[in-house]
Amino acid sequence: MDTAKERSGWSDDELEASVDAYLKMLRLEQSGQTFKKKLENQLLREGPLIKRSASSVEYRMQNISTVMEQLGFKRITGYVSAKNLGTGVIKRIKEILARKDTDALHKNIGQATPSLSLQLVDAHQPHMRDAPLGILSPKRTSSTVMRLSRAISVKKWVLARSQGICEGCGQPAPFLNEKNEPFFEVHHVKHLVDGGADSTWNTVALCPNCHRRCHNSIDKHDFTKSLYSKVKGLIEKPNN
Repeated sequence: MDTAKERSGWSDDELEASVDAYLKMLRLEQSGQTFKKKLENQLLREGPLIKRSASSVEYRMQNISTVMEQLGFKRITGYVSAKNLGTGVIKRIKEILARKDTDALHKNIGQATPSLSLQLVDAHQPHMRDAPLGILSPKRTSSTVMRLSRAISVKKWVLARSQGICEGCGQPAPFLNEKNEPFFEVHHVKHLVDGGADSTWNTVALCPNCHRRCHNSIDKHDFTKSLYSKVKGLIEKPNN
């Protein structure tokens, strides 16, 4: 059945097929046998991942590498761990791995490793006993918001320039939007409210995590500054 989940995100079957292919390649690598990542990517796209692009399959493998390292397993050498991975994806991959035969993987760690079922507990999630009641019937409030006009042409040009890669962290888009395009948020390096221009030389395409980092992180100024050296064509202009 064609569900909204399968159209907008990865279905459980797609994710499990990716994990199976990953474990297959990992076992080959650990036994000293050769394999071709490009061929395995193609086989997946000709089969269970027929709706996915080569880059999205590549990024999914990097997702699995992230989880493997979190669990204390060795990852495939050719798949570097992805950054800024959402907790939802991590949890789903861990649940799939918990159902797989990972005894061979344990033997290659060189030290005792807790069972996967125990590691499914998110170490960053607090153990809450008494959840707050919250507001059962929230009241509506109104506010006045000032919005600055922006050129759609600039947004489209910057998204095309990114070629599906976040201009902040250099990773592929975290997911595809409803138009089956890489999802990014367009950010003005010098904020419009601070006098920044709505121009291609002041605008970057960022994944949601990098976008929030520009606004909310402890290193937001240094990270923003680094964009000028990362993205060709950006121009830093002094404040008036």
